[in-house]
Amino acid sequence: MTPPPHSEAAIAGATGRASRYRWAICALLFAATAINYVDRQMIGVLKPVLQADLGWKESQYADIVFWFQAAYAIGFLFMGRFMDAIGARFGYAIAFGFWTLAHIAHGFVRGVTGFAFARFALGLGESGNFPAGLKTVADWFPQRERALAVGIFNAGANVGAIVTPLLVPAITLAYGWRAAFIITGLFSVIWIVVWLVLFRSPAEHPKVNAEELALIQSDPVQPAGRMAWGRLFTRRETWAYAAPKFLTDPIWWMFLFWLPDFLGKRYGLDLKSFGPPLVVIYLMSDGGSVIGGWASSRMMKAGISVNRARKLTMLGCAIAILPVIFVQNVSSLWLAVILLGIATAGHQAFSANLLTLPSDLFPRSAVGSVVGIGGTAGAIGGMLIAKFIGYVLDISDSYAPIFAVAGGSYFLGLVALHLLSPRLERASFDTPAS
Repeated sequence: MTPPPHSEAAIAGATGRASRYRWAICALLFAATAINYVDRQMIGVLKPVLQADLGWKESQYADIVFWFQAAYAIGFLFMGRFMDAIGARFGYAIAFGFWTLAHIAHGFVRGVTGFAFARFALGLGESGNFPAGLKTVADWFPQRERALAVGIFNAGANVGAIVTPLLVPAITLAYGWRAAFIITGLFSVIWIVVWLVLFRSPAEHPKVNAEELALIQSDPVQPAGRMAWGRLFTRRETWAYAAPKFLTDPIWWMFLFWLPDFLGKRYGLDLKSFGPPLVVIYLMSDGGSVIGGWASSRMMKAGISVNRARKLTMLGCAIAILPVIFVQNVSSLWLAVILLGIATAGHQAFSANLLTLPSDLFPRSAVGSVVGIGGTAGAIGGMLIAKFIGYVLDISDSYAPIFAVAGGSYFLGLVALHLLSPRLERASFDTPAS
């Protein structure tokens, strides 16, 4: 059987063996996302300690999360355009450095207001992670490999979420929670140096041979020039990405910032004991991230359309997540862990496909901006769910309404995607605008 003319096998067979340096770049994105999530999740892991030490109420903790989300929403809106303007190499390094300083600053604040300021700054910096990462994937991978590449680098979020409950409690018990923020922040400096040394564009990189470059550039030629930013808001394709982000991102934030609290209140776990359950949950979500990207990529390689492959995978994810609505009533800790692990795996698999849509639907020159708009929509959803969770826990101390919302959000997100882009057709612009 003759391979398709633009397949990796065909390119390699015609001209020689393609190098695979694009996967080294993917590994750097994976590491960056893992560090990003260690910094992000620490407040959730340390919530019981911080509440006991600083006397926070549930609504005050929710307010701190709210201000992180507010900054994330603001930053995401402009970080995409920033990455499109100056490129991923320096843009990523600047964002990374800024959020590292903000993360370390947590170790020096004293109360709710100080934490809110530190979290706001962290949100601004961390908002650059996914616009830079997705722009890099769009530049370094052909369309049929992007969901897998996104799934791999997005799996760094789960690795960060696994490392955090293992590393942070140990540092906190030995040196205190303030030292935990400072010590973990110092690891980020190493990544920035490695990124600046190793990253270049594919066409300029000495590790990329002609065969790999041909593979990377094997998709149809895209329009040159930059899209007018305001013009993107008028496109259905933009909202096909942003609406599902608004509906599903808040559920991941809920898992990230409140899952240790749920395990503590429902099953009596504490800083010393909730590590193993969280590790299992996020290991399962790690597998979901890669499997979700692999599933749609596999279907596309088998000749199934991008539209059908992405949406069938996302539908399967929504079905897998649905049982989480019952977890509040589960008496067995480890059965609850399995249900939560399946739900987080479903979210990550859903996201691995959702995150490819900007590069599926838009030319590379607009990918960062569209990612930024969608990220802002997701962060606004996160702001709303933070207030909702704080209110529910203050009046009822029950997670049942929260998990009910989580179980249905992915079906709504998929419906919104299908209504706004029934065929996932690329956005067409009469002329590129700068």
